[in-house]
Amino acid sequence: MTTPSLSDTVKRTCDTLKQEATKQVIDYQQRFSTLENLYDDLLANLIKQGFNPKEARETAAEFFGSTNVRFAGIDGTLYSRPLFDMVIFFGGAYAATGTITFSETAAPRVTYDTKTMQQNMGISSVVPIYINEIPEVDHSFSAQEQPSELNPSKPVTDEEIANNSMIANAIMAFSEYYLAYKIASDPNQITHVLLMDRSLSTERASLLYETRKTDFWNAKSTLLGYTTSSDDPSIDKNDLALARQHMCNQSLTLPPPRADYLRYAITCLAEQKHQLTIEQVLAEFKIADEKRMCRVERVLKSLVAKQILTEANGVYTLNPQYVSSWERIKRVTVALGDRLFFSKNVDAETASSMKILKNGKEHWLTTLDISFLTLFALQMLMEECWRKHILLVGVTKDTAARDFKRQLIPILQNENLLKTSMQGNTLQTLPNTDRMILQSASIFNLEQVKPPWGLIEYDSAFRSMLPDRESRRGYVSGAIKNKISLEKTFLKTYVQLSQAKTDPMLRSNVLLVDRLVYPECDLKPESTVKFLNELSDGTKEPVETLLYMDKTVPNKLQNLVMSVLVAMAPANIPEAFGHNKALFIADKIAKWNYSQFKCVVDTTAAWILNNHKLRKFIFYMSTFRERRASIEQTRRENR
Repeated sequence: MTTPSLSDTVKRTCDTLKQEATKQVIDYQQRFSTLENLYDDLLANLIKQGFNPKEARETAAEFFGSTNVRFAGIDGTLYSRPLFDMVIFFGGAYAATGTITFSETAAPRVTYDTKTMQQNMGISSVVPIYINEIPEVDHSFSAQEQPSELNPSKPVTDEEIANNSMIANAIMAFSEYYLAYKIASDPNQITHVLLMDRSLSTERASLLYETRKTDFWNAKSTLLGYTTSSDDPSIDKNDLALARQHMCNQSLTLPPPRADYLRYAITCLAEQKHQLTIEQVLAEFKIADEKRMCRVERVLKSLVAKQILTEANGVYTLNPQYVSSWERIKRVTVALGDRLFFSKNVDAETASSMKILKNGKEHWLTTLDISFLTLFALQMLMEECWRKHILLVGVTKDTAARDFKRQLIPILQNENLLKTSMQGNTLQTLPNTDRMILQSASIFNLEQVKPPWGLIEYDSAFRSMLPDRESRRGYVSGAIKNKISLEKTFLKTYVQLSQAKTDPMLRSNVLLVDRLVYPECDLKPESTVKFLNELSDGTKEPVETLLYMDKTVPNKLQNLVMSVLVAMAPANIPEAFGHNKALFIADKIAKWNYSQFKCVVDTTAAWILNNHKLRKFIFYMSTFRERRASIEQTRRENR
């Protein structure tokens, strides 16, 4: 066979790209053709329009206790750069702040603080790490079966290690939630609305997934055995296990007494009641089914075996060590968060802000530890928002979510809860993502769908649910291994906020919005739907979800959130058309800080390269690529 020439190779690549792109375009044309009747067939009852400013003002007065409230929008940035045999990792979060004033007759008036930069509403951290130490710090380089060993399929060259490390990303995520918690818990400044450039429900699920493997804890968690005070017991595996799922809210019945959450529900109950009998547990959880009763017995025995509970004469008590578990975890999170984002080098007890002293020795905090701390910061933030009535909202610009199409609609169809003439197989022909379905439906139905609008709010737990595999009404199955994520925690929706005055077809992108559930507003009979989930042993457990069934179901908080988002959608900033101005400003602050830090790192590198005292050191310590780049630059400059 003749070896193809370079021109033949380029031509073949171009032809392949053209053919594949054409197929994709034709496929999307066919999918879009099914959208013309989608509004009448499906969405007419699910899209809410016309948001009432008077009702928003009344809800604000009731929920916040004021019609003049403070807000903060938070966004983050990250940066990493190889520098000789090190990599510099940088991550930070920044807030744009202001005031919202609600009116009875007009949209809320939003004023933005003009001195955000001077007010220092931001945190960041820079961490230089030698390249050979990165696999020790970044747990994603570890083998799945042997966490203490490197994954042989992972890259091993310096450049690949630096480019594939998640350290900067982990620092940024932690900084965003930690800054939000700091703002929410600030005793000197009451903030009523917190906006984040993240999907809150997805982030929590992702963090739980990142920290799920207990085998990794011993090998890759520096938090184990750590304490901030000699008076406190050090953190052990039980502390981490309990804190991961610490979501105690009696009003919302969280955690629910079902599936894997049963052990945490019992632990929370023991924390509240101090002493429990099995009869009390069953009565509190309203369990009368024999199989569920057996599950409670097994879980109680397991908790005793793990020394989380103690048992004497049929009375169960929380082990004194774990009575203060969550408070100790919170103290550790605050101490390490302050160390990472607020400590100065001159005050540091270790060489790096990402190192801690444990048993008299320095240890790196790993990315697994940062994931734990981020999860704890999010849960601490949720507690503050519940306690202080702070409205916590996540806004995601670009999303590939498909749960509206793949989970919610099929479940509602199976329950006969959906007013639609659409057949089940028609769903498969729709565009692949919820955002594209709704955005296209908006354009195809210019008269019926006019921004601003929002889809009904539904429980984020629907992401992990499917119609019952036997198509039984009243039943649902878990999407993966029959597991269903925590319900009554976040509500999600999709919104479209803006339309051009001169061209009705010019509309902003559809955004994914999720917010924290508030029991006093959301836990109503008309917004609650109960299902049963049958486990592998035949146990049938209730799953109580939140769902605003159609646009006629009153939803005061959605009206409030939409009123705020519409008021913050800038009409005079083209690149933020239909987005959120507070998050746009926060993003600009983050980008400015990114540019300043990048300039500092680049300048430092240039200073080292040009320092005659370090010339020999640089020759031997710089990488081949750095040396080649320096020589090539010198050659270009001398031409």
